[in-house]
Amino acid sequence: MTNQETKTEENSTAKTRQLLGMKGAASGETNIWKIRLQLMKPITWIPLIWGVVCGAASSGNYGWNLESVLQSATCMLIAGPLMAGYTQTLNDFYDKEIDAINEPYRPIPSGAISIPQVVTQILVLLLSGVGISYLLDLWAGHEFPMITILCLFGAFLAYIYSAPPLKLKQNGWLGNYALGSSYIALPWWTGHALFGELNLTIVILTLFYSFAGLGIAVVNDFKSVEGDEELGLKSLPVMFGIGTAAWICVLMIDIFQAGVAAYLISIQENLYAVILLLMVIPQITFQDMYFLRNPLENDVKYQASAQPFLVLGMLITGLALGHAGV
Repeated sequence: MTNQETKTEENSTAKTRQLLGMKGAASGETNIWKIRLQLMKPITWIPLIWGVVCGAASSGNYGWNLESVLQSATCMLIAGPLMAGYTQTLNDFYDKEIDAINEPYRPIPSGAISIPQVVTQILVLLLSGVGISYLLDLWAGHEFPMITILCLFGAFLAYIYSAPPLKLKQNGWLGNYALGSSYIALPWWTGHALFGELNLTIVILTLFYSFAGLGIAVVNDFKSVEGDEELGLKSLPVMFGIGTAAWICVLMIDIFQAGVAAYLISIQENLYAVILLLMVIPQITFQDMYFLRNPLENDVKYQASAQPFLVLGMLITGLALGHAGV
C-alpha cells in the first residue's frame, strides 16, 4: 500500500469515527447534519437499544407480531437516537472546556456548530423523546404513563450528570454509576414496562447489574485523564492512578456479572447461569490481553472485543428472567 493510499484510508477512518462520535476523529466537517449527528454520538446508542431488547425479553410477554415489533422499534428510537442523543449533546455542551483539551476536534470546541444551535438540538431531542414516550404509553394501553415517567427520569439523570451544580461526573463513583445504570437499568426497565409490569425484583436486579456498567463507564475515563486532572474532576483514573483504576474497572465488570449468575442459580435457571458465566470468560481474556496491559492505548480495542460478550450476557439474563416469570 502506498503512502497516499494509507493517508486516504486513515482519513476515511477518521471521518467515520468523527461521525460516530468516537475517540480519534478528524476535524473540518462542515455539513451541519453530520455535525449534529456527531454530537449525538451514534456509537453510544447501541447499548441502550439493546437494553430495551433485554427488558422486553425479561417481561416474558413479548410477542412476535407486527404491533409488538413496531412498539419495540419505537421504544428503541426513544432510548437510542432521541434520549441518548439528548444526553450526549447535553454532555458535550457542558464539557466544552474539557473537550477543548482532550478532544479539540469535537463540534463545539472546534467551532463547527454554534451554542444556540446546540441548545436547539438539546431541546428538540428532549421534547421529541418525552412526546413519543407518552404516545407509546397510549399505544400500549397503559393506565399509568410508566414509559413517559422513565423518560423524564432519564432526562433528569442526564442533566444532573453533566450540569452544575451537582455534575455527578465530577465524582468517579457517583458519575460512573449514574452512567452505568442509564445504559443498563433504564432501557431495561422501559422495555420491560412496555410489555409487562415493572416490579421491584427487576428494578433491584438491574441496578445490581448496573455496577458492571459502572466498570464499563470507567473505561471511557482513561481517554480524558489529562483534561480531568487539569479541571479537577475526580474520575477514578485521576483518584487512584491508571493501574489501580484499570483493576477496579475489570473487577466491577466481572464480579457483578457473576453475582447475577448466582441469582439465576438461586431461581433454578441453571442453564442460563452457566451460559452467562461462559460469557464472562472471554471478557477476562480480553481484559488481560488489552486493557490491563495498557488502558490508555487499548481502551477502544478492549471495548470492541469484550463488550459484545457483556451485552450477550445481558440478553441471556433477560431471557432467564422471562422464562422464570420474575
